[in-house]
Amino acid sequence: MANEKKLVAEITDMEKDFPQWYTDVVKKAELADYSSLKGCMIIKPYGFAIWELMQRQMDDRIKATGHENVYLPLLIPESLLQKEKDHVEGFAPEVAWVTHGGENELPERVCVRPTSETLFCDHYAHIIQSYRDLPKLYNQWCSVVRWEKTTRPFLRTTEFLWQEGHTAHATDEESQAETIKMLNVYAEFCKNVLAVPVIKGEKTPKERFAGAKATYTIESLMHDGKALQSGTSHNFGDGFAKAYGIQYTDQNNELQYVHQSSWGVSTRLMGALIMVHGDNSGLVLPPAVAPIQVIIVPIAMHKAGVLEQANELENRLKAVCRIKTDRTDKTPGWKFSEYEMKGVPIRLEIGPKDIEKHQVVLARRDTGEKVTVSIDGLEESISDLLKQIQENMYQKALKNLNEKTYTATNMEEFEEILDEHPGFIKAMWCGDQACEDEIKELTGATSRCIPFEQEEISDTCVCCGKKARYMLYWGRAY
Repeated sequence: MANEKKLVAEITDMEKDFPQWYTDVVKKAELADYSSLKGCMIIKPYGFAIWELMQRQMDDRIKATGHENVYLPLLIPESLLQKEKDHVEGFAPEVAWVTHGGENELPERVCVRPTSETLFCDHYAHIIQSYRDLPKLYNQWCSVVRWEKTTRPFLRTTEFLWQEGHTAHATDEESQAETIKMLNVYAEFCKNVLAVPVIKGEKTPKERFAGAKATYTIESLMHDGKALQSGTSHNFGDGFAKAYGIQYTDQNNELQYVHQSSWGVSTRLMGALIMVHGDNSGLVLPPAVAPIQVIIVPIAMHKAGVLEQANELENRLKAVCRIKTDRTDKTPGWKFSEYEMKGVPIRLEIGPKDIEKHQVVLARRDTGEKVTVSIDGLEESISDLLKQIQENMYQKALKNLNEKTYTATNMEEFEEILDEHPGFIKAMWCGDQACEDEIKELTGATSRCIPFEQEEISDTCVCCGKKARYMLYWGRAY
């Protein structure tokens, strides 16, 4: 019993120490653990089950837009990587190099992929010959390695899981349309699957992906007011095509360079899921990605008929939800705490008195509210409640984003807001990187994106006072 109490011990108060709260939840909800290699993590069964549900639903969306899944090598020859100078410089500090095969030194270093643009470009140069070969719409699910200085489970690790789409098109208009289309797929996924609202926009030239013509992003806001870049989509134009010689013969029998896009989301979304929805009892999972949507907790399980009724309900409800019955001999109170920690959306309680009244008690994880419902029509009651929870979680997160989004017209306001009210700050920008750099140096805030939905907060740049060109979202970020 002492060990059981320890397992459900109180986690750090999120308002007192949010980073420690996050680490506590990751470990105590059994999502992940640290590995023997610094910066790497072990994704445990429950954490991986959440990722699988996310992956499956994202994969369905990617395939619905006409993309095919492929798999390219883990290792990239240095000579291949060097073909695109800007790209190499952007990733150089994070690249892990392999120098030996067995005991023999390799004639050429190879890197463990930090991303796969170079491999896709090399492949496309071999298989694209004619306009009839276009577009190429490929996607890959894999892991990548980036030697990060500071790591945190899911948010930033040396190795992480992701999907990366890489496409080739005949024209820049087509690659641009693809870039925006996939950004919108990400935004819709975050809203309808993760119940996470996002801001869509373009990154500034400074924050642009190395070698890209334009980078677009979805930015989400965590409970503590910090931003998280949750997915990116890049228009490469024909820059990579020229570096790697990816050409096709058009309908006039003339050689043209292809235009490319690249886009990806990763296990960072697991971090967003935790930090947007979690509370001081642990995880709060949207039903769409909850491995267990309903947990049945039999009350007075030793009494005649209770376990039998729980088993019957589980078999009935399998058709409408992912469901499990806890048949262990732990106390009901311990089970309540355990499944609250794991973020299970609905707890179904049934005991002798409930059986007599032909009812069950349903407890919502998102609000803590309890309702008593009839066993008759329970399938419909569960289905409706899961939909309500999914929508309520999105609306709650949207309210948090809106309430923590502020406006500033000068640096005094900007700094005051950051210090007293962490969140997004909407402020005007002249377009000069010097101002962007100065804001970061003074406040620690970075430009998150130039939103598609522009507002004119004032006529002048928040930093230098010169004529403004754009309204930006700014904020401190993970």
